[in-house]
Amino acid sequence: MTTFLIRLFVKNPEDIKNPFVRERYGLLGSWVGICCNLVLFLSKLLIGLISASVSIMADAVNNLSDAASSIVTLVGFKISAKPADEDHPFGHARVEYIAGLVVSFIIIFLGIQLGLSSINKIFTPEPMSVSLVTIIVLILSILMKLWMSFFNRHLGNRINSSTLKATATDSLNDVIATSGVLISVIIYFFTSWNLDGYIGVVVAGFIIYSGINVIRETVSPLLGEAPTLELVDEIQNKLLSYEGVLGIHDLMVHNYGPNRCFASVHAEVSATENILVSHDLIDTIERDFALELGIHLVIHLDPIIQDDELTNTLHSLVINCIHEIDPLLSIHDFRAVQGVTHTNLIFDIAVPHNFVSSDKELAYLVNQAVKNYDESFHCVITVDRSYLSTTINTTK
Repeated sequence: MTTFLIRLFVKNPEDIKNPFVRERYGLLGSWVGICCNLVLFLSKLLIGLISASVSIMADAVNNLSDAASSIVTLVGFKISAKPADEDHPFGHARVEYIAGLVVSFIIIFLGIQLGLSSINKIFTPEPMSVSLVTIIVLILSILMKLWMSFFNRHLGNRINSSTLKATATDSLNDVIATSGVLISVIIYFFTSWNLDGYIGVVVAGFIIYSGINVIRETVSPLLGEAPTLELVDEIQNKLLSYEGVLGIHDLMVHNYGPNRCFASVHAEVSATENILVSHDLIDTIERDFALELGIHLVIHLDPIIQDDELTNTLHSLVINCIHEIDPLLSIHDFRAVQGVTHTNLIFDIAVPHNFVSSDKELAYLVNQAVKNYDESFHCVITVDRSYLSTTINTTK
């Protein structure tokens, strides 16, 4: 069924990096969500009114909120597929995250309202009228929601959409919630124990919990979350695989929405290499990243001296000193300038984002450690705070 719908709705379904193909996947998931949830809402609302069950009507309104969420998702995918313009040069793909955030607020609001209604039903219970038809409708609802969860999870994984993955999780929560309603209905059917209000509170709790989870998943990329360890490793390994790239540092990755990845990095090359050759290498790498990984990469060229014995000795000395402070520290752009009375050691220190010492404290510690070897050494240090969640190996 899933494959049939994809083939029917999406042209060239394998070309997932194409923003128009991604839009079609999003529209497919949205329309399926709208249609299925409206069917579930109408059927449960009818059964809830007939049986006078607040938990069934709460579950019905939950399905209505899911349909509204699918409409928001549909609009979000339509806007996010718009190309870049003068006011938004990086495109509109982050609208998909905003759509997910709107969905989460709708879910939480409805959950709170349903929770209040269910609490009122606990204190003022009313008799219910439950039939075999009610049980059958709830069972079919569970099966439909289970399929919708697998369907949206499949689409979300295929195009790496946090919104569709969140929808899949929400559908799975609905399976749990409706199962609770079904259990209460079966208990009432056989024993006349009225657990309707209590189950309604549980359902409302699941709705609110689902909304909070969607907020967590959508706010993080909007705030500018760190790239994943897998992406950092992939970028690092690919850069170091090119002959002529001796090391990398100052990697920054920006996410402007799904499949809208921009990055910048400093690449170290030999200072003795012809500048035109090094420039051609950088151009080649940038083209390869755009074509093979879909990453718009900008590389800054850093020439380094390799064949000066004194520079290499001093470089090793400084590395030993900073590793005594913290093994995760690293240096780059190292230069040694000899004078009559002292020698300036000029370099940058790459510092993990969670490093506790201040920049001034770190510079002081490094300076003192180097002076322990020779009082004439003076460090000129620039501290670089990492924008990654991990450190990277900067040299081959």
